[in-house]
Amino acid sequence: MLELQHLTVTVPAEGGTTDILKDVSLTVEDRKFVVITGPNGGGKTTLAKVIMGLVAPTQGSILWNGEDVTGLSIAERAKKGISYGFQQPPRFKGMKVSDLLQIAAGRRLTHGEACGYLTQVGLCARDYVDRDVDVSLSGGEVKRIEIATVLAKDSDLMIFDEPEAGIDLWSFARLTETFKALHDRQDKTILIISHQERIIRLADEILLIAGGQVQERGPADQLYSRIMADTAAGCNRLEVDGTC
Repeated sequence: MLELQHLTVTVPAEGGTTDILKDVSLTVEDRKFVVITGPNGGGKTTLAKVIMGLVAPTQGSILWNGEDVTGLSIAERAKKGISYGFQQPPRFKGMKVSDLLQIAAGRRLTHGEACGYLTQVGLCARDYVDRDVDVSLSGGEVKRIEIATVLAKDSDLMIFDEPEAGIDLWSFARLTETFKALHDRQDKTILIISHQERIIRLADEILLIAGGQVQERGPADQLYSRIMADTAAGCNRLEVDGTC
């Protein structure tokens, strides 16, 4: 179980400081599929990075399976079973895709296993498994390869930051099938930051984050319809003060 207790992230700003996250507390039960959505600049990515250890909270704590991991490094959290897919993944000149997958898995993969992870994210395995993860790959290709590494890591908590970004429609459809299969297995806790309806509708719950706070939380089939109705009606107060 993931527990966030009174998380606040304060950063320098012109004339003083500003809170990116404001006293966020929530619990995510094991094996739940949760989509985090909301307006740009609302604190979604910062929240995900705090959980992974990429950003340190100014106040508050993070508990994973009852253990306080707030002071642990990224590598230590990974060993505890937390993984993260970046919105803009890094590149690794001189490293082959197959090597990256094996590092993520923590063991030697067979050729078939490595190809299987690539196929799950919509890549033709024979065209990519022996390629370098360098500038010869497009942003969308690198994104899908990174998602494949998260799958290979097989962590108990998987965090994905806008996995649909930079991905073509065919590959997005394949990714949606992959996330649905993960959900159907009911053995992972999944947090996905997304604005895409097809991903949101897979979720058990939606977290609506705006203004650095969780504004609403509820079942996807109920909350998403109301969010869309508010958007269609031209409600934009979420962008200003987190209310609608």
